Amino acid sequence: MTSAQVRSLFAALSAVVALYPGIAADTPPSSPVLPQARSLEDCLRTAMETNRRRPASRFALAMAEAQHRQALAGYWPQVTAKTGWFRLDESPNFIFPASTMYVPAQTVNVPAGTAIVSIPADAFLPGFPAAPIQMPVNFPGQSITTAAQVFPIPEQNVKLLNPQNFMTSGNLTWLLYDGGMRKGYREQALGAVQAAQAEVRRTDLEITDSVVRLYYGAVLARQLHQVGTDTLARMEVTLELTDSMYKNGAGKVNKTDYLDNVVMVETIRSMVAELAKNEALAEAALAYTMGLPWNAIVHPAEEDVPYRPYAGNLDELVATAYEFNPDWGKLEAGLRAFEGAASTARSGYFPKIAVTGELHRWWNSYTAGTATAANKAGWTIGVGAEIPLFDGFLTRNKVAEALARVSKLKEEKFLLREGIGLQLRQSFLSLDAASKTYQAANRAMVAARENRDLTARAYQNELVETEKVIRAQLFESLMSAQYLKARYDLVAIESQISLVIGKEVAGRVTSKP
Repeated sequence: MTSAQVRSLFAALSAVVALYPGIAADTPPSSPVLPQARSLEDCLRTAMETNRRRPASRFALAMAEAQHRQALAGYWPQVTAKTGWFRLDESPNFIFPASTMYVPAQTVNVPAGTAIVSIPADAFLPGFPAAPIQMPVNFPGQSITTAAQVFPIPEQNVKLLNPQNFMTSGNLTWLLYDGGMRKGYREQALGAVQAAQAEVRRTDLEITDSVVRLYYGAVLARQLHQVGTDTLARMEVTLELTDSMYKNGAGKVNKTDYLDNVVMVETIRSMVAELAKNEALAEAALAYTMGLPWNAIVHPAEEDVPYRPYAGNLDELVATAYEFNPDWGKLEAGLRAFEGAASTARSGYFPKIAVTGELHRWWNSYTAGTATAANKAGWTIGVGAEIPLFDGFLTRNKVAEALARVSKLKEEKFLLREGIGLQLRQSFLSLDAASKTYQAANRAMVAARENRDLTARAYQNELVETEKVIRAQLFESLMSAQYLKARYDLVAIESQISLVIGKEVAGRVTSKP
């Protein structure tokens, strides 16, 4: 057996390390808890309940939904109430300045007439008249002339109110027309909700894909460890036989054959130790992905990686991906949000019309000045409009920016469409190649096993050389490893296709929200 062949076998039996990049550099748990044998469905359910990525994506969705409700609040009247107490340092006043009043000269004419005069009792002499009487009195017409006069009016200090005040008021604003501004904000918020929902779905799909691949990767690691252990046991038996033939044989087996066998046994022993470590790391990685504590270990309950021949149609896969793929859903949501932003920007061309109202009540112990009963309580209602006249082309450029974003995303949509199709095509071709590799590896494994059995029997009868029996045993292990790896590749590629399509979570496990 050459050194190149030994290195090839080592690479095949250690292929599981490549399945978990970065894990091999970690150290095993120092104090692991009791191992748990779990099925794939159980592992998926646990991952959906305990993996910390899932709550994070759920909170992102809750944030987006709250922002959407904030956008909907703009359709409702905005009612506020205010109350407060305040004290002034002194009473406010109003100074009425000193002035003069000019009265021009004028003549007042009093026409002649008759007036009824009441004469009380005892007006002239005691007892006369005895009772009040009324009598007519005639007076002649006359003219009264007054000269022009100027009256000075001094400065007046008018107190308005007392320093201590308590006020309360209520305000109402209801936007009636906004030119599409609120609709644009609503569409942006709804697009963010849909994008967050797509991200939640992507998180679930990624967790499912990781658990599936790591679960069957742990099964593969255990199988490769078993292949290495079986190979080591057979090689140890061969070493004992070689030692016996070297010491007691007819000379066909020499010391070099014995030493080559010893080197090979010890090399495989070190490989088995490495495979044992890989198995432990694979199980620890599975537990970590499920969201279990760092020192937890999960043993897959399945003994073999399942072989499920896939007979899907590529066109149907691509069509399904356009409906369920999370990236496609996020892009659609982004288009909706950007179109809403364009609507919001266009609203800058239109007026804003709103109804406003206000109620107020004011308590002040003063009753004159401005602190009158009419001023202390009241209400107002009105309709206002804000009409844009010129903003330096700000609105035009905002609309242009929003439309450019929409056009850019539409172009990216074409790229994503082709990218999804190409990705599924690559996975579909890889699946077909892995299926053919599996069938070839299965035939090669059967042939290698039969060859090893025949060679071992011939070696016992000293019909073949030591190198040939060693090579036959190593090739059996190599073909077994390739066969197991091919079965794992089929499952891993199928899981990747489910991730791209976006339908695996609903069909595989029902999880808690």
